[in-house]
Formats: sequence, structure tokens, C-alpha cells
Amino acid sequence: MGLQLSIVTPERELFAGEVDSVLAPGKDGQMGILPRHVPLVAVLREGTLVARRGEEELLFAIHGGYIQVLPDRVIVLADVAEWAEEIDVERAEAARRRAEELLKKKPPPEVRAEAVAALRRSLVRLRVARRRRYRIEAEEPERSD
Repeated sequence: MGLQLSIVTPERELFAGEVDSVLAPGKDGQMGILPRHVPLVAVLREGTLVARRGEEELLFAIHGGYIQVLPDRVIVLADVAEWAEEIDVERAEAARRRAEELLKKKPPPEVRAEAVAALRRSLVRLRVARRRRYRIEAEEPERSD
């Protein structure tokens, strides 16, 4: 018996399917969720959401929102969420550099808050994309030429 996982943003349903477990970035720390978990509702922070289905690892960048956990179902209502495969690494790296440059200039508080948020989003995207890349490289068989 697995978990039915739904990941929804205001724009779309990103994922709906059965998984064995979920590791989600809760506001107070990582949450590991298995079937028959006690019901709860929690706030999500920026981070990596990992869903496991057998040997397969599904990776998502989550940028805030809420999670509802029921014994057989997990519903993620994310402000923004992306599949690891959708992340444009060059764009995320450029966003990281722009945010860091802006923060070096000691901007006013409201601009600083926006730059910090942009930096966090870009770092989450880069972390998720790199984890996916390393997983793919590890799965490729060694070539004997």
C-alpha cells in the first residue's frame, strides 16, 4: 500500500500518482512521510521534495506552500513547484549571481528582502538540478572502450 501524492500550484497540477514515501521541506525541518502517517497540516519552506517509487526518485523544487498528510494521501499546495527536469541551470545560476550582486550593494530593506528570496529560489533550483544530474551520472553504466 503506497501513498497517493498530489503536487499542485496555482497554475497546474504538477504531479499525481502513487509513491512509496515523501521527504518534504517543512518549515521546522525535513518531514519523512510513509503510508499510515498520522494526519497533519504543515507549512512548507523552499527546498527539495523527494518522492520515492520503488528505486525511482522523483525530485521537485518547492518554493513555499502547505502540505496535508493523511494516512494514504499527501497533498502539496505549493506557491511554486518545478520538476527537477524543468529547471534551467543556466537561468538559475544567472539569477543567483544577480541576487548576490544586488545584496553586495546594501540595498534598502524591501529590495534586500526580494533579493534574499530570489537567492533562496535560485539555490533551491540549483541544488535540485545538481542532485538530479548526479543521480543520472551514477545510474549510467561504465563504458569499457
